[in-house]
Amino acid sequence: MTEPEVPLDDDEFVKRAQHGDLEAYELLVARHSAAAYRTAVLLGAGSDAEDVVQEAFVKGYRKLARYRGEASFRSWLLAIVANETRNLHRSRTRRDGLVLRAAAADPEPAIAGDGAVGAVLAAERRTMLVEALRRLPAKDREVIVCRFFLDLNEDETVTMLGWPRGTVKSRTSRALAKLRAMLDLQEVHHG
Repeated sequence: MTEPEVPLDDDEFVKRAQHGDLEAYELLVARHSAAAYRTAVLLGAGSDAEDVVQEAFVKGYRKLARYRGEASFRSWLLAIVANETRNLHRSRTRRDGLVLRAAAADPEPAIAGDGAVGAVLAAERRTMLVEALRRLPAKDREVIVCRFFLDLNEDETVTMLGWPRGTVKSRTSRALAKLRAMLDLQEVHHG
């Protein structure tokens, strides 16, 4: 009788990949692809999200020897995705190319209640949220995406954005206040 297989954690896969085990890195890629893609989309990569994620995984592999484990592999990798997304923004000639597809990232949201009216109201609220999020300054949008759309904790957000802890705390607070004010204003205009 064989013992049940215990799934390996990221640290074990990272160690194996750092010693040349390509299959271990492929498993890390498979494990974190969805989060990386969601990060790229929510940070505004739009239709280029797959390219951003692919480039981030390639750069992650090249930089794997420098990964020391101070932060989780996930937050380290998502920081690379965020940097690649920023590089994409810098390289774009059109500033209106910032596209967030938060709704596309969750095509079948849980809708409270029952029936068509609830679905329409939920879609309207989601649209209003995405529109308000798009109007936030880039750094405010990044911290909101990290903390609330990607559900990263404070340490992971610090790692991903490369900001001091105090900056993450204060920017989160200010960004939420701005977002609430925008949503309140939209609510007044829409009735």
